[in-house]
This record gives sequence, C-alpha cells and structure tokens, in this order.
Amino acid sequence: MSTTPLDVAVGVLIQADGRFLLGQRPAGKPYAGYWEFPGGKLEAGEAVFTALKRELHEELWLDIHAAAPWVTRVFVYPHATVRLHFWRVYQNVGENSSGWTGTPHGRENQAFGWFDLDTLPAPLLPATLPVLRWLALPPLYAISAAERLGVAEFLRCLQRKVEGGTLPLLQLREKNLSAEDFSTLFREVRAITQGSQTCLLINSHHPQHYWEQADGVHLTAADLMTLAARPDLPWVGASVHTAMELQQATDLGCDFAVLGSVRETRSHPVQAALGWPQWHTLAQHSAVPVYAIGGLGRDDLACAQQQGAHGIAAISAVWK
Repeated sequence: MSTTPLDVAVGVLIQADGRFLLGQRPAGKPYAGYWEFPGGKLEAGEAVFTALKRELHEELWLDIHAAAPWVTRVFVYPHATVRLHFWRVYQNVGENSSGWTGTPHGRENQAFGWFDLDTLPAPLLPATLPVLRWLALPPLYAISAAERLGVAEFLRCLQRKVEGGTLPLLQLREKNLSAEDFSTLFREVRAITQGSQTCLLINSHHPQHYWEQADGVHLTAADLMTLAARPDLPWVGASVHTAMELQQATDLGCDFAVLGSVRETRSHPVQAALGWPQWHTLAQHSAVPVYAIGGLGRDDLACAQQQGAHGIAAISAVWK
C-alpha cells in the first residue's frame, strides 16, 4: 500500500435545521454499506472546490455554488491512505442564496439521508467519526468578562444567556482575580451552567481542580507546549499563535484550537495582529477545527468561515 495520501474532497452539507447529509457506500467498494460524508478524489492539478463541485454533481446530481474550507486530516485505512479535505456547504449562505441546488439522487442507487447527532445511521465510516464531534462545536465560542463587566453584571448576563440556550460553549478566564475571588466566581458560574446546554471550559491559568469540576480545559499556548499527553477530560481546547503550536494542539488530540489575534484588541494590546491573509496561511491545513479570535464580532462570522475558521471566539461580541 502506498503511503502517499490520496487527496479527497469531502462535502459536509448542512441544512438550515442543522441536519447534515450522509451517504451509504455502494456494494463492491471497500467498507460497502458504511455511511460517510459524500465526496471523491481530486484529479491531477485540481483545486479542492473544483473537485467538490464535480464529485457531488456526478455522485448526487447536486450543484454546489458556495462552500468553505474547514479541516484537513490524513486517515490511514488498510487499503489506502487518504488526505480528506472537509468543506462545509450551508443551505443558507445569504438572504436569497443557497450553497447548493438540487435533490440528492445516488447514481449507483446508494442510500442518502439527512441526519443529526441524535439520529445517526450505522455503521459509520471510521473517518466520519471525528467530524461528528466537530459538528457539535458551535460557531461562537464565548469567553467570560467578569472583570470587564463586574462580577454581578456578568453573572446576570450569564444567567440570562444560559436560560435562553444561546451560550453553548463558554471559557471561564479571569486571570486578574485573586484566588479567593475566582473560587467564588467559579462556584457561581458552575451553579448556573451545570445541567444546562452550556459546556464550561476553564482556562489552564487556573488550577487543575477547577478543570476537573467543569466540562474541560482551555489550554494557554504556554501550557499547551509543556504537555506530552491530552488532559483526561471530555473537552480540551487550546490557544495557538504559530504553526508549531497548532501542530502541537493536533498531536495532543485537542478538540479545537483558537488562533489569533486577527486584529488588535484591548485584551492583548502588545500582541501583533495577524490579519486575515496570515491567519488563513496558518490555519488552512489544520487537522482540528480552528476558531478565529481578535477584535471580531458576529458580523465577521461569514468572513471567518470563508477563511477556513470553524467560527469565532470573542468577549465583547458576546456580552455587550
């Protein structure tokens, strides 16, 4: 078996209701009967988006109009090594535009269906499994603002957002609070988020016993580079600023990375801004989802995703 990866374009088609398209591999192919995201091999010199449009038209009779790069991951099967270029294709990409047109029809009479994370078919192709975890990540990653807003106001805002179901992923990061004040704040935040739909991560600046009482940890870049193994927690994110740090996040098995700063920010006044071109260069081949951070608001989400970001991480845009 050749160890040179075959490049494959993979389309993750997502409807307005959040369901995504999976197809069943036809008889006569390896892993026949397994379910996967649709796509196919790149031809020599072919761009990923070109291949994606061609393959989904040939395979499903769908016309792809707009798609965004997402994650690139090498996967080794017994019969082949593949480099999978996952691109997201949203049903709604603008007020009057769609990422695709047509209704999927399998050319080889293979089955297709729309699923969510609670209604998955079986068996699933091994390379499909990590994608399901990425799909569980929301487009907006919130970072706490207790110091900025004042603890009482922050907790009021947090309570309102958690009860409204609008805060699926939160990092508690309050580096300037005293140990006693942070302990009090953590108890309040955990009381609000526990049992809710909000996943709470603790910045690794804070002691490890807080991580273990929450849903996971968000590693600082400095802490990331000191670790030889992933913390044994449900969710692990990491801040990165360089290609080496992003590779470490991948090697460690982090669920996602946060790369920035895209623009200059008041929270990191001495950190040079990357700008979108450099951000894209660093993130474009990432094997884990990457959030963009640094002076970004909700209006920047579409731009960030076109650059290859999973979504944006923010403070001001969440709490103002």
